[in-house]
Amino acid sequence: MGTDGFSPSRLGRLRRALSAHVARGALPGLVALVHRRGETHVEVVGTTAVGGTVPMRRDTVFRIASMTKPIVAAASMVLVEECRLRLDDPVDPFLPELADRRVLRRVDGPLDDTVPARRPLTLRDLLTSRCGFGLVADPPDTPIQRAMDEAGLSPGPVPFPHSADEFLRRLGELPLACQPGEAWLYHTGFDVLGVLIERAAGQPLESFLRERVLDPLGMRDTGFHLPAERTEPLPPCYLTDPRTGTPVEVADAHDWHRPPVFASGSTGLLSTADDCLAFLRMLLDGGRHGDERVLSRRSVELMTTNQLTPEQRAGARVVLDDHAGWGFGLAVTLRRDLLEGSVGRFGWSGGWGTTGYADPEEGLAGVLLTQLGLDSPHSPRLFSDFWVSVYQAIED
Repeated sequence: MGTDGFSPSRLGRLRRALSAHVARGALPGLVALVHRRGETHVEVVGTTAVGGTVPMRRDTVFRIASMTKPIVAAASMVLVEECRLRLDDPVDPFLPELADRRVLRRVDGPLDDTVPARRPLTLRDLLTSRCGFGLVADPPDTPIQRAMDEAGLSPGPVPFPHSADEFLRRLGELPLACQPGEAWLYHTGFDVLGVLIERAAGQPLESFLRERVLDPLGMRDTGFHLPAERTEPLPPCYLTDPRTGTPVEVADAHDWHRPPVFASGSTGLLSTADDCLAFLRMLLDGGRHGDERVLSRRSVELMTTNQLTPEQRAGARVVLDDHAGWGFGLAVTLRRDLLEGSVGRFGWSGGWGTTGYADPEEGLAGVLLTQLGLDSPHSPRLFSDFWVSVYQAIED
């Protein structure tokens, strides 16, 4: 038996499963870490680019995209614990651009067919993605979604190129798709949350994250741009060609060596596998990192508890799995119907092929980082193989 509660022979299956995806050309490489009982198992496979010779490394930096959300959620809870923000107070004093909201009568209706919002937006609305702003995928091609697209506010690979003030100005010109607290809509609330943190803290989002979350956790390679000492380019991003099943490089015009004009609280962070694991381990340990407490145990419990009603979960199935709920920036497993996971497991994934979850029942945390976009069937299959291989290797 391994000292970390894994079977050494069964961990061999993990490497074989991950290596098989790289060997058949689905992606050039990956980094995976699994932690249990004080021990971390590491798998580093392949290269940083298709046809390249630069090997993937444990400390390779990746675009973690939506894995940004739980980190920013944790930062907001620091402000709640300091009584600088309150979960159910209106955010209007900090975000006056979003005061006095109008709301569409019907989510697929014209933009001028609105009613007044029944109440102001709150921090809880933003954290639970029930703020009325976000991705409207069902029904498709609605006027509100087209307006979000035209304003440059929708999820996508290109960062918003203007200031936070301009982001809120554009958002404030649009009605809410639904009443505050009514329905789960993905993404946009966490960009708003990042601006709220900046204004409540009185400092840029990155510096507040650095001081209160990243540095206390030793997450030195996590940020909205590459550290000065990181001169190497990021690994290229890929999408899968549906005709050939092979990865095709996607151009990235963003200069990751410079701070962005707009620090996206939804998708903007870069990170490494060890940094992501440190964050998950802090949540798994009830807010502690070593001798330092980053969050209270009660804050972590709130973040990792499902906040959605059954009706809201049903409306979130475009993004959330059938067995998952949503806490504060994290999916939460509510039903055990797969090998990979226990009730209470929490975490999230990123659109450029990254995933990280922690399982309190098993005392387990795992991270898999790639650069293969999630529009491909290969990425979900890779994620599933990763987690199945992790859970089957648990010895006791």
